[in-house]
Amino acid sequence: MQTHKLVMPEHLNHYGFLFGGNLLKWIDEVSYIAVTLDYPGCNFVTVGMENIRFKKSIRQGTILCFESKKNHVGTTSVEYIVDVTREEITTGSHELVFTTRITFVSVDEKGRKKAISA
Repeated sequence: MQTHKLVMPEHLNHYGFLFGGNLLKWIDEVSYIAVTLDYPGCNFVTVGMENIRFKKSIRQGTILCFESKKNHVGTTSVEYIVDVTREEITTGSHELVFTTRITFVSVDEKGRKKAISA
């Protein structure tokens, strides 16, 4: 799944750069949408992200592209790889600014792990 986000002033820290927490929030949201669309009727919670390392700074007005790709499916969990690229509107070039793996677990209505129904 692929989606885009425009970095606005309210997403920035006092130095004018994107707050890392906002990027992580967007990754969680985008990936949650992907897993929910991939497994309709299942409930998922985020259990972890790996490799939280910011490769490039991001400024206001930047268009970010989020691509979530299913990487692994277990009995109760699903892992996605998320690549975030910065898209340069004047040249059309793309630059990878962040990548991570995010894992979701399927849960029942009481929050207990539940096998994923395909």
